Amino acid sequence: MSSRPAHPLVVGVPLEVKEGEHRVAITPDGVHELVAHDVQVVIEQGAGAGSVIADDEYAAAGAEVVAGAQEVWERAGMVLKVKEPQADEFRFLRPGLVMFTYLHLAAYPVVADTLLAHGVTGIAYETVQIDGGLPLLAPMSEVAGRMATQVGARFLERELGGRGVLLGGVPGVRPARVVVLGAGNVGWNAAWIAQGMEAEVLLLDKSLDRLRWVDQIHQGRIVTLASNRGAVTRSVADADLVIGAVLVPAGRAPVVVTEDMVRSMKPGAVIVDVAVDQGGCVETTHETTHADPVYERHGVIHYAVGNMPGAVPSTSTYALTNATLPYALALASRGVEAATVADPALAHGVNVAGGAVTHPTVAEALGRPATPLHEALAA
Repeated sequence: MSSRPAHPLVVGVPLEVKEGEHRVAITPDGVHELVAHDVQVVIEQGAGAGSVIADDEYAAAGAEVVAGAQEVWERAGMVLKVKEPQADEFRFLRPGLVMFTYLHLAAYPVVADTLLAHGVTGIAYETVQIDGGLPLLAPMSEVAGRMATQVGARFLERELGGRGVLLGGVPGVRPARVVVLGAGNVGWNAAWIAQGMEAEVLLLDKSLDRLRWVDQIHQGRIVTLASNRGAVTRSVADADLVIGAVLVPAGRAPVVVTEDMVRSMKPGAVIVDVAVDQGGCVETTHETTHADPVYERHGVIHYAVGNMPGAVPSTSTYALTNATLPYALALASRGVEAATVADPALAHGVNVAGGAVTHPTVAEALGRPATPLHEALAA
């Protein structure tokens, strides 16, 4: 098998159309790297505007800037995106197209059905996996985790419907109690920022090894608790801010906070469910948008924006490209089959191909059979 196809895939980068999504899938430096490896890049006019990247910067890096999404999608062999395709973009899908983006198919079964029906090869950032780690999810998890605390602090303000509690308190007054569910990249970063803002922080996780690691780093400034139903029930009832950061790689997030637990919370308390893009880990959450981010249920403010890092695109776009670029280059220059054979981590990223679901966890979440990757790519 040749390590590089005779004609590398044309990479298309459209403007993101999901509400409140201001990131773009590549930076000018990323374009420069692809072009240096003979990969043609076609980018939609204005795609980088939300991240304060001008069309001229992309053109100077070697990209062809075109007006309108249709030309980008039609010319691309591989579409590089940030978020899953939206309903308005379904018309651009076609057999053989490769899509490299965050897909979260367990939470968006309609997207999964559409990709399958059109024979698209869907490669998800969030399921590329190395030794149990998720290198393309990690940078956005770090951003979302750090944002979760500052968002929660803001909605605790009385003018925004919260309890009127200052996260860090003041001398002589107890600070807010922040409960973080899950000690992965999202949860650890959320707890770290909350501790830095001088809140009282409880971090729960089922992995004692992970809790030991956090405890060693923070030397007791973050209280760690083994997660079980009783511990979650007690912690949530006394919380001012609950941050849901539970992750099942490629699967739907389990419900950890039940509706009865939400009823037990203090009036004006805040929930930030970062896991909402995987279905949510709080029973009472449903996905919201940056334009309309919160709603009240049982007296508790719920924040459940599915693309939180989109609010800080100047940080997120560069962090994302740093992580995705080597994989995008491998896919574009070598083709999906050769790139995934050479790199098992990238093979984990393929969720659908040839009209079949190839990732076992995604297949289970969607209630579909899993097809071996090599069979799906040969179809």
